[in-house]
Amino acid sequence: YAPAMLRVEAEPGNVLAVGAHLKNSVAVSVGRDVTLSQHIGDLETEQAFGAFSRVIDDFEAMYELTPEAVVCDLHPDYLSTQYAERRRDAVPVQHHAAHAYACIAENRAELPVLAVAWDGTGYGTDGTIWGGEFLLVGEDGWKRIGNMRPFPLPGGDLAVKEPRRSALGVLWEMVGSESLELSDLPTLAAFTGLELRVLKQQLESRINCPMTSSVGRLFDAAASIMGLRQTIRHEGMAAMALEFAAGRTSRAYRYLFDVSDDDFIVDWEPVFCSIADDVEEGVPLEWIAAAFHNTLARVIVSVAEEVGARRVALTGGCFQNRYLTERAVQCLTEAGIEPLWHHEVPPNDGGIAFGQIAAYAMDPRLRGEKG
Repeated sequence: YAPAMLRVEAEPGNVLAVGAHLKNSVAVSVGRDVTLSQHIGDLETEQAFGAFSRVIDDFEAMYELTPEAVVCDLHPDYLSTQYAERRRDAVPVQHHAAHAYACIAENRAELPVLAVAWDGTGYGTDGTIWGGEFLLVGEDGWKRIGNMRPFPLPGGDLAVKEPRRSALGVLWEMVGSESLELSDLPTLAAFTGLELRVLKQQLESRINCPMTSSVGRLFDAAASIMGLRQTIRHEGMAAMALEFAAGRTSRAYRYLFDVSDDDFIVDWEPVFCSIADDVEEGVPLEWIAAAFHNTLARVIVSVAEEVGARRVALTGGCFQNRYLTERAVQCLTEAGIEPLWHHEVPPNDGGIAFGQIAAYAMDPRLRGEKG
């Protein structure tokens, strides 16, 4: 995305937003006009961070801008967050809230909106890894009203490159150590005996096994159990294989799932039980992949109907998946609910900076959090 100017309904004032750590872009606002920078990239090298700093310097010089606030992610270890904290008036915005506000502001939607923010990872307000969130956004701010049932990620960040680890975490959450006996599943066959013994110790002790609600990792888990990908060479490879498989069939069935009545925790266990059964019974993989996508779309409608939402924003990296987005839009529309999705701003972390500025403009609580 080249630098682009977008206009927001609520005026944020003169603000700098420094974006996320991965797929970084930055943004500045002057009045109601927000300029989103080009893609800078992952801030993991000295060269990338230098480019990040230069873009900010250029923006501030170009607009003769002295920001009244520097908006950043909530994650304390992000280099972009640390940059903001070295300047005065840093304002942290939770990662998925920024996704939500990005979609809402881009669509100039009337509040309240139920935002479905699904991605790989994001630092939650409780210090855990979020990624399967239902956020209710209103005039007085946002709140987390539901999420996917959390599960452990053995090895932590290693799970991002090894979908088999996400799958093992899902299976462990379902049946504990009995998951290691499911030798007919491709996931278990992808590990050596030694690897499984080490992972068993990790899962039992919960050492380096953070809990997550991430839908991105659930995509990885499904791809692993189906035998599509066990390790990957680039981000999103397993989810892409799952989407590609789903696109090869017109079958429209879906799996059962549960949503708790009190706190809207979506229990994916019935879904993964069905996936494992279908794999063992030799059901075509494209049917399973399509059912997984169709089920997630129905989950969105189910939660929206439970909370009485009239508008639903689809945001986060998972909605780069065209099959998932189209199914969700179709299901919401058929249910009489207005779907909102991204057209100009990236749904992934490339849109976080725009969402941070939109959050500053629209969430009245943030105006008192500077400093």
